[in-house]
Amino acid sequence: MAPPAGESSAAAGGGEGCTADAVIDVSSSETDSDPGFVGGGKARPRRAAAGGEAAERKRARVLAAAAAVLPPGFLDPLPPSPPPRGRSRVTRQFWHAGDYDGKPELLGGDPSRHHSAFAELLDNSLDEVANGSTYVNIDILENKKHGTRMVCVEDDGGGMDPDKLRHCMSLGYSAKSKVKDTIGQRTQSIGMLSYTFLRETGKDDIIVPMIDYEKTQYWKRMVRTTSFDWQTSLATIVEWSPYSSEAELLQEFSSIKEQGTRIIIYNLWENEQGELELDFDADLNDIQIRGGNRDQKNIQLAKQFPNSGHFFTYRHSLRSYASILYLRFPSVFRMILRGKEIEHHNIIGDLMMKNHVIYKPVMIDGLPGDIDMVTDVTIGFVKDAKHHIPIQGFNVYHKNRLIKPLWRVWTLPGIQGRGIIGVLEVNFLEPAHDKQDFERTNSLARLESRLILMQKTYWFDNCHRIGYYNPTNRKSGREYKGTPSRSTSHILKTSEKFCNNENALPSTPSIEATTSEGTTIRSQSEEGNVANNGDGQAIDNPETVIKLLNDENSALKERIKKVEESLSRELHIEQDKNKSLTERLENVQKQLGTANKEQEALVDIFTEERTRRDQEVENLQTKLKEASSTIQNLLNQLNDARNCHKS
Repeated sequence: MAPPAGESSAAAGGGEGCTADAVIDVSSSETDSDPGFVGGGKARPRRAAAGGEAAERKRARVLAAAAAVLPPGFLDPLPPSPPPRGRSRVTRQFWHAGDYDGKPELLGGDPSRHHSAFAELLDNSLDEVANGSTYVNIDILENKKHGTRMVCVEDDGGGMDPDKLRHCMSLGYSAKSKVKDTIGQRTQSIGMLSYTFLRETGKDDIIVPMIDYEKTQYWKRMVRTTSFDWQTSLATIVEWSPYSSEAELLQEFSSIKEQGTRIIIYNLWENEQGELELDFDADLNDIQIRGGNRDQKNIQLAKQFPNSGHFFTYRHSLRSYASILYLRFPSVFRMILRGKEIEHHNIIGDLMMKNHVIYKPVMIDGLPGDIDMVTDVTIGFVKDAKHHIPIQGFNVYHKNRLIKPLWRVWTLPGIQGRGIIGVLEVNFLEPAHDKQDFERTNSLARLESRLILMQKTYWFDNCHRIGYYNPTNRKSGREYKGTPSRSTSHILKTSEKFCNNENALPSTPSIEATTSEGTTIRSQSEEGNVANNGDGQAIDNPETVIKLLNDENSALKERIKKVEESLSRELHIEQDKNKSLTERLENVQKQLGTANKEQEALVDIFTEERTRRDQEVENLQTKLKEASSTIQNLLNQLNDARNCHKS
């Protein structure tokens, strides 16, 4: 959950060989009090690190968090002519502050904007475990300058040196302004990104004033360009942040020990009624979202069924949302919200009658991108399902982070699928920019179809075990032979009408069905049959029966249509896969035939060459014999000549 802030400031201080984050002012309104972030920290000595994968992730998350709290159109070109100077003229309502053309109730009723920004900040803090971070603390502070409330997010991670902070807040960053290397130094930095400042001063570019300090015998100003620029940045931050002097800014570093980051979010957004969108008073250990997300019925159900409380409150409660945000959580790290630790909650522990289903994704070309890429889907009934509570859906994580909580894939109205919860981690999908959904791809569509099938299969196999009536389930012992007689059809339809009421929460099911063979099957309750359909009209009314049958028929047709579409997609995938494999087989066979021909040709050449060589050897041997005979004759003649000469 993320605070809808206007402007923000941040301050950071560091220990030897390290740096800390500064005041970052992120503005979303042009009112008298400017909402924002204030951060600060100190860091241990670290190697030179201006980039890398971790730095890029942090930069992306900082920009994502800023995008979630800034008004629509914030990064668009600013108007050339500034409005007349003066404050308290611009709305503090998110959908009126920028270029948003949609309906306010649609945006204000969606918690993803709040969830996204808070989750990005928590992600950054959790990433710092590798740099020694042990906690992230979220609390409420008073803006003494304007008499309003602010949100503080602080951790004891590695912090950021001046260049890395500018890289993360890359709007307005220039490599030409780099100063000497800060490796081995203890530094602290302060920066501000303010929407109000930019609008009211008529800036055409995004300007992010930042100032830095380094520790010698005392905290010394680090000048990156000129002293005048440094003083101008300080004056701008003091004017547009919650702090009235340089001394107050530096005081923010006192709460940070050896290393860390401190972020302050101030001048929070208001709703149509002029109240803050975030509610700090409903629960002194929580931060909640006002509006339609905080449904009183869900709050009452959370109290009535505490085992399932997270599912009813995560949309409006930061504590509830943060507790299920990560599938796995390091034991050395703590999340603290308003003085009370957030207990990590593993949703799998809420389930009973669990099944494990292995899902192996198929990529676009019909072949798996990684033969080891599989997803273990855990599916089961939530422990309070026997009370027929109205919750269902899949909690989908990506690389340990919750992306889609309670994703309802089986969308038919009624009780079908009620109480079924699934948990899975899908690293083969790509999250959307705000990490509150996935990019719409074929892989996601195939996963959705498979999850629907999993939930339907689990429901029809197990719904009778928690008190739901399922005449099609043979395992339940409720097998009906033949067709129910007309005299009892209204009883079956009454039960079905009751089950299709999404808001119904029966304490005990009351079901009686009589087949044409006269066999009566009763459930646990013998309180009697329902006499009407819930609307005061007798179910024996033929028109009502026909209407119910028509509705059921339409629903079944729709289900059949969706199943056919799903099967058609699967068939096309299999056909494409089969075609690809067939083509590969034909190519291999062609290559094999070519190789065989080449082998035969080589054998022929080798045989011919060997015959030629054998013939050549034989000829040479014959010539050698003839030469030997000639030499012997010559030797004999020579000996005869010598004998004649002596005599």
